[in-house]
Amino acid sequence: MYDQKKPPTSERSLPIPGRSGIEPLLDSNKAAAMLGVHPRTLQRMVLRGQIVGVQVGKLWRFRASAIDEWIENKEHKMVG
Repeated sequence: MYDQKKPPTSERSLPIPGRSGIEPLLDSNKAAAMLGVHPRTLQRMVLRGQIVGVQVGKLWRFRASAIDEWIENKEHKMVG
């Protein structure tokens, strides 16, 4: 019978072989940790259009570059 166990977490975050240049997606917990907010707060930010995320089924995924871009935009607004 085929073993349907999930791969270890470390393997799930790796890019897909043969798709170089593709940025792996972060889950809500990791992305929220980058901002220092609760994952639910981050999900609300997506629904308000404040930050970019993608919903895969019931789960939200984020690119680290999108989180960094949001931070940079906030920094520019505070300075200018």
